[in-house]
Amino acid sequence: MTSITSLRWGIIGPGGIANKFATAMADAAHGELVAIASRDQAKAQAFADTYQVATAYGSYEALLADPAVDAVYIATPHPHHPRWAIAACEAGKHVLCEKPLALNSFQAEAMIAAARENGVFLMEAFMYRCHPQTRRVVELIKQGVIGEVRTIRASFAFRAGDNPDGRLLSAELGGGGILDVGCYPMSFARLIAGAAQGTDIAEPRDLQAQGMVGVTGVDEYTSAVLRFDGDIIAEIATGVRLNRENDAWIYGTEGRIQVTWPWQPTRGGEDSCIRIVAGGKTTEERIGMDRDPYACEIDAVAEFAKAGQCPYMTWDDTLGQLRALDRWRSAIGVTYPAELPVNHVPPRGSLQRRGDAHMPMGTIPGLAKPVSRLIFGCDNQVDFRQGAAVWDDWFERGGNAFDTAVMYGGGKIETNLGDWIEQRGIRDQVAVIVKGCHTPDCYPDKLTEQLQISLERQKSQCADIYLMHRDNLDVPVSEFIDCLNEHVRAGRISVFGGSNWSIERVKEANAYAVSTGQQGFSVLSNNMSLARMVEPVWGGCISASDAESRAFLTDSGMALLPWSSQARGFFLRADPAFTDDGELVRCWYSDDNFQRLERARVLAEEKSVLPIQIALAYVLNQPFPTFPLIGPRHIVETASSMQGLDIELTAAETSWLNLETARVG
Repeated sequence: MTSITSLRWGIIGPGGIANKFATAMADAAHGELVAIASRDQAKAQAFADTYQVATAYGSYEALLADPAVDAVYIATPHPHHPRWAIAACEAGKHVLCEKPLALNSFQAEAMIAAARENGVFLMEAFMYRCHPQTRRVVELIKQGVIGEVRTIRASFAFRAGDNPDGRLLSAELGGGGILDVGCYPMSFARLIAGAAQGTDIAEPRDLQAQGMVGVTGVDEYTSAVLRFDGDIIAEIATGVRLNRENDAWIYGTEGRIQVTWPWQPTRGGEDSCIRIVAGGKTTEERIGMDRDPYACEIDAVAEFAKAGQCPYMTWDDTLGQLRALDRWRSAIGVTYPAELPVNHVPPRGSLQRRGDAHMPMGTIPGLAKPVSRLIFGCDNQVDFRQGAAVWDDWFERGGNAFDTAVMYGGGKIETNLGDWIEQRGIRDQVAVIVKGCHTPDCYPDKLTEQLQISLERQKSQCADIYLMHRDNLDVPVSEFIDCLNEHVRAGRISVFGGSNWSIERVKEANAYAVSTGQQGFSVLSNNMSLARMVEPVWGGCISASDAESRAFLTDSGMALLPWSSQARGFFLRADPAFTDDGELVRCWYSDDNFQRLERARVLAEEKSVLPIQIALAYVLNQPFPTFPLIGPRHIVETASSMQGLDIELTAAETSWLNLETARVG
């Protein structure tokens, strides 16, 4: 190791694993323990006295404010990992957080985003991944010592005591075998399956499991069968109410490998054994070390701190790991109380606008609330935990607008959003779009019926913006306007408009509204993006990218809420040779769109951004008000999209991007 800066460490949470970490510090080449924090000053001081730590704090906040601390080891119970890891990242500290990094993958996304955006190191504390023994096993697999890997078998289980309130059996503390030690065999299986295929890690294509869920609601013992690409099968098991062998086996076409103590490479002064049976003989390797194995982990943080993440346990690896554990828990029916809407809290502990939030706001005539210039499209958050994670992040970044529809997720998404808004207590601070009237239900009576359903799901009295999802040319515009105004007068709708309505019908509707002294369309929500929609994404879709629509919007000043504003990933993934995504090819592939893509790439390079961010900036920088709908599935996608807000394009640049002019200069 070269150019490694020794780190000054602080520990948050003086529990059992923290004692192992503190003991190992004496064997670390590049670390020093300088502070310990507990919520109990006496406990912190007792720990400090035991390990001769200079400073003991009675609060976690005090340790994070200490400039003498470079890195933080988080050893609290699982549910508290997100709050203190994020706080540590925002305090500019490197973070080693005990496994599992979080209760679920959605919380982990927020933690990784905090590390990325604050330029600090973050790693999930899998000590065995940092040990030379594990790297040697991976090397043997990649060398083909046992031929092609076919099956993997690994377990980690033990029999805990009978205390239902203790960490291991408490659902409130994230107890059970899967998160506590089942994460090890899952991690091992993914690592070995990846090595067998020449990659760092592999994710299971299929997962099936059985388990015993006890009276406290946690998994007491469980087994899972995983199937990976390459026809690799893994059998993994865990538990906190029974003992198992706790070893690992890898079976190949030409032999097998056994690792006797994969999770604790040194135990009781004796080294673990890698036993290889191949070519008609058995050989044993012992990766001996003259220091505490946890010191490997401490020094790995120092070695890779400047890089932000460690190659032994990357952020992608951790996210894949937690997604697999989410699937395992789901398969046997384990959900923690903290994951339920009624108990759910933001990763930071409370919902708060970030100090660097800079979301620009706009106004829509008739709506008293400001509306964020980007609108979060809520069409894929059928899991409340996913929705809460991305919506918390969105709100904290300054976003306040959300787009829903009665048909999304069979109603689950409206329910999830309503639960989230109620739990966070922010109904007056957000602007929610409600959509109904989708074909074949595009009639005034269906509008009324679906509006009531949506409001009940969202636990709301009023739709800030109501959009008819489609038009029905067999229904006179007067009937729609009369119906919508009835709901406006009743306080069930503030402003309204249409999605996938033609300009002619919008003009006709507003002319009728003026003639009868009623409220007309305030917004239009048709597609608009830098890429021309070659074919409608869905039946009845209409684009506003044509000259007539743009002229109408410019002259009228009506706000456009464009969907698929980034052409559903065209500017991120499109390539003439990439045809795996049939919808992308059908709807967006054309010679003129590939010319737009090339121009977006040129401008992106000049402005040091991504082409997809240029595409979003194109929609934002129109001569009429636009509020693009974006559909992030993950926090990293939200962060990327928001960079489009910072890009200013001139009228000449937008014309050039859209192939309307040749570039001058």
